[in-house]
Amino acid sequence: MATYRIAAIPADGIGLEVIPEGIRVLEVLQKCTGNFRMTFETFPWGSDYYHAHGRMMPEDGLDTLKAFDAIYFGAVGHPSVPDHISLWGLRLPICQGFDQYANVRPARILPGVRSPLKDRGPGDLDWVIVRENTEGEYAGVGGRAHQAHAEEVGMEVAVFTRAGVFRIMRFAFELARKRPRRMLTLVTKSNAHRHWMVLWDEIFAAVATDYPDVSTDRMLVDAATTRMVLRPETLDVLVATNLHADILSDLAAALSGSLGMGATANLNPEGKYPSMFEPIHGSAFDIMGKGIANPIGTFWSAVLMLEHLGEKEAAGMLMKAIETVTARGESMPADLGGRATTREVTDAVCASLKKP
Repeated sequence: MATYRIAAIPADGIGLEVIPEGIRVLEVLQKCTGNFRMTFETFPWGSDYYHAHGRMMPEDGLDTLKAFDAIYFGAVGHPSVPDHISLWGLRLPICQGFDQYANVRPARILPGVRSPLKDRGPGDLDWVIVRENTEGEYAGVGGRAHQAHAEEVGMEVAVFTRAGVFRIMRFAFELARKRPRRMLTLVTKSNAHRHWMVLWDEIFAAVATDYPDVSTDRMLVDAATTRMVLRPETLDVLVATNLHADILSDLAAALSGSLGMGATANLNPEGKYPSMFEPIHGSAFDIMGKGIANPIGTFWSAVLMLEHLGEKEAAGMLMKAIETVTARGESMPADLGGRATTREVTDAVCASLKKP
């Protein structure tokens, strides 16, 4: 029986509520299958840790995490800590330090879920957004000079390397090849960004020659947003930069029903380092402590984690249980129009897993 060590980092806000529920679902799942075992160690890193220690995680945090097979992450951010400190103090150091260069965000309308898109249902929106996750606009290169003076300058430099763009393109093509429609859309802004975005265009075209079985097209990011809303059925896999895909994936989650549905895999595809799995909804402090946070994105992130670990049967079981619950509509969370609490949604998914 395969055994996996999982590092759980609930971090901030509703992450503290949904990650424990995700662990509960996974513990039920492993008992139902009997094919694998997961052990969880929870780390109290985040904004509370920052207030106590002056940093978001210990200095040797990455060394600690290296020993784990995967990381199950909640959300980062707190009103009392500047966002750039919380993000660059915890989540981004993990993504960059572990070379998790492929960020994968699926989006589709699940059975029983109402999309904001009129007359759209399951099958009309079924996407995977592939986000370059370690460089680009979030490379962290830049600085400020002459602070507090009239001539103050702030610079944030987007850094794109041929190697970094090449590997995310190849990853996206490989993923598209495995899906039934075998379609890949490149999203850029190369009409205005005539250097690094043109580099993306050129590498995309070069890599495409190795994948004649994958149909391709290109769109500017602003046009892509309108296509996502007006013609969602024409898209399949999208590949974009760190910033562009970050924005597009939030739109994708909203169009599929709610930000609470969004799931993420931050992958180091070669397996040299552990990969990290998290919902995309953020810390959502406006609903923290109310017990109404939607845990489905956290469960879906667990599906991605299981797939990455090679437990495809278990991943399928969990996804089926999620879809069974949404299809019934009896245990919908508030953001999907229901009244179920976070725990009640979890209870329903666990009950679905236990049924033969």
